[in-house]
Amino acid sequence: MAEVAVAKPLALPSTLDPISTHAVDAPDALGVHETPLASQEEATETLSQPIHDPHVLPTFSRSQSPILYLPPLLSSLPPGVVHPTAGAAFASPSAPPPLSTESRLPSIDPASLALHRALHNFRPVTEEYANTPYAEAFNWRELELPLEEEREWYCVVFRSKRREGSDGGPLYEADKKAHEEAVQNGGLILYWYGTPHPKTSLNLATCIWQSRAHAAAANSRPHHIRAMRLAAASYERYELERHRLRKVKGETRLRIEPYDGGDVGW
Repeated sequence: MAEVAVAKPLALPSTLDPISTHAVDAPDALGVHETPLASQEEATETLSQPIHDPHVLPTFSRSQSPILYLPPLLSSLPPGVVHPTAGAAFASPSAPPPLSTESRLPSIDPASLALHRALHNFRPVTEEYANTPYAEAFNWRELELPLEEEREWYCVVFRSKRREGSDGGPLYEADKKAHEEAVQNGGLILYWYGTPHPKTSLNLATCIWQSRAHAAAANSRPHHIRAMRLAAASYERYELERHRLRKVKGETRLRIEPYDGGDVGW
């Protein structure tokens, strides 16, 4: 594996768009039982970027302000698949360049490809994202898809507080393998995690899947099972949430709805 540099943390913009309304403490949201999984990476789709490893926790002080977070970690597209157009959607001044996985997805449908492109700009809109409703914690209203697309995706959110003094080394090695395993298995579009709140130590991670079935399949893979076992003693508290991310035909913006059972996506 190529030598990597430490990913630099990013500060949340001090001025947010008024229309905006899952590391060592990085939790995970990669499966249906969602234990901490992380991921491994090269740099972003911007070729001039240096290579980063998102599993290497950036150095920061608990007293730092504002809250720091890392860019979104997008699953690399299948061989030969590219976004139909490049340009403005990849160059928002309010969003840091995303990271990408070493492994590639085996397949992706057109609507999910459009979502993957929009998620290059995914970011939190509040420093209190770990304690904010999911629909209000991120810039969903800034992400737009083509009018003709109609689909829904499965989102998993993991809110947590790490147990003080817990040894994260073996867990994060398992997490890196589990994330790459999940990408290879298919369906994982995005993984994002923040950094612990300086006062409460709460954190949030989220994953967006092409379907709930993909998340369930990843849950039974060997690296995920190992990570799940190692995580048992790592967290003082955690809460799991599931949501539907919905795109309605004739609209460009996305809707976030609580998961109410049944299949999601395909």
